[in-house]
Amino acid sequence: FTSWGRETTKKFTEEELREALTELDKTWEYGMVLRAKGIVPAQDGRWLHFDHVPGEADVRYGAAEVIGRLCVIGAQIDEEAIAQLFGL
Repeated sequence: FTSWGRETTKKFTEEELREALTELDKTWEYGMVLRAKGIVPAQDGRWLHFDHVPGEADVRYGAAEVIGRLCVIGAQIDEEAIAQLFGL
């Protein structure tokens, strides 16, 4: 297995984040994604925390962090495609 991770200051809406996580399940374009998790700033000033496993995504608001972090774990991960999916 491999992992892809990024720090980001990009702000997301809850809808944008949910759409990106749903997209990870739709195709092998991103590799065989087994898990994704992270904390990213929301456009409204709060912080979005997320956990994803195939077929299930949990997005919630939580405690603030200094910088956003995303991590995707799986096999044959296409790092460029994942970065584009999250707009990074």
